[in-house]
Amino acid sequence: MQGIPPIEPFQKRLKELDELMAAPDFFQDQRKAAVSSREHQKLSSLVAMYEELVRTTEDREESQQLIADPESDPDLRTLAEEELPSLEEKEQALRETILVEMIPPEETDSRNTVMEIRAGTGGDEASLFAGDLYRMYSRYAESCGWRVEPINSSPSECGGFKEISFLVTGEDVYKQLKLESGVHRVQRIPVTEAGGRIHTSAATVAVLPEAEEVDIDISPEDLEISVCRASGPGGQGVNTTDSAVQIVHKPTGMIVTCADERSQQKNKVKAMKVLRSRLLKAKEEEERAKYAANRRTQIGSGDRSERIRTYNFPQGRLTDHRIGLTLYSLPNIMEGKLEELLETLHREDQKIKVEAMLEDKESDN
Repeated sequence: MQGIPPIEPFQKRLKELDELMAAPDFFQDQRKAAVSSREHQKLSSLVAMYEELVRTTEDREESQQLIADPESDPDLRTLAEEELPSLEEKEQALRETILVEMIPPEETDSRNTVMEIRAGTGGDEASLFAGDLYRMYSRYAESCGWRVEPINSSPSECGGFKEISFLVTGEDVYKQLKLESGVHRVQRIPVTEAGGRIHTSAATVAVLPEAEEVDIDISPEDLEISVCRASGPGGQGVNTTDSAVQIVHKPTGMIVTCADERSQQKNKVKAMKVLRSRLLKAKEEEERAKYAANRRTQIGSGDRSERIRTYNFPQGRLTDHRIGLTLYSLPNIMEGKLEELLETLHREDQKIKVEAMLEDKESDN
């Protein structure tokens, strides 16, 4: 089919999954079975759409031949002229959908996600904004039926967070949130500003796919683990035992701290979860950089140093700088209504990936 990568590799993979799912022990590993079942469903749909596209293309070509043939039956020619626009529209829609479905899936798309938000430039206002972002993502997660589990936090005296990390669990969490990594800039009048001047502050967001032990091999000799008494703003809820855990990954210099749990062991488990996720993200970015050294294959780099978005409160405006999108619904967005924003980002990301896929197809020919 012209303009579309070959369907044969997808048909071959579907056949392999048919055989795998027919095996008596297929459901012994429930998680693996669920992943394979989702892949089978997606491939079945893709192959069916491709077959429908072939039929639609044949019907469109027949209609065009009837219209172009001066000796064709007038009634059939009229019918063909009436049907041609809808056939062309259907063919184009199927082609676009198939191309999106052919985009190679990222292995981590179905993973849960570790998110880290840190206050950047702007002092107290930046920490307040970090707290606002945490609330925004928490409300969006709630609307999706996901679960948010705090991992570690460092509250600021003004009520926000110097930094906070949390785990989001649910279906396709990383796929939905992975484009949120970067610098989020806020423009508004701080509560501490007596003169009514607009200040600019920032917070950084990192989105990490939850890693499993099989993803990243960490040698105990590479870790430096220390414990200390958890600290906080004071008053209730501050631990009185040495339960806070800090892990240093010596090869990379990464430092992870967890103090939200009263159990030292639970804090250690959470800290290791964050460390594995950071290392997996770094590994993914290194591999992607090798593949995409000379072209952009997705929106943004996922780097927390890249400024991706501005939240302008006086104008009620949000601007995503990567795709030039401006929305005048900031109050709703801050309440967790991120659907329009994320859907637009993902559509643009898909366009870039389709273009890259078609370039690869042309270079192979």
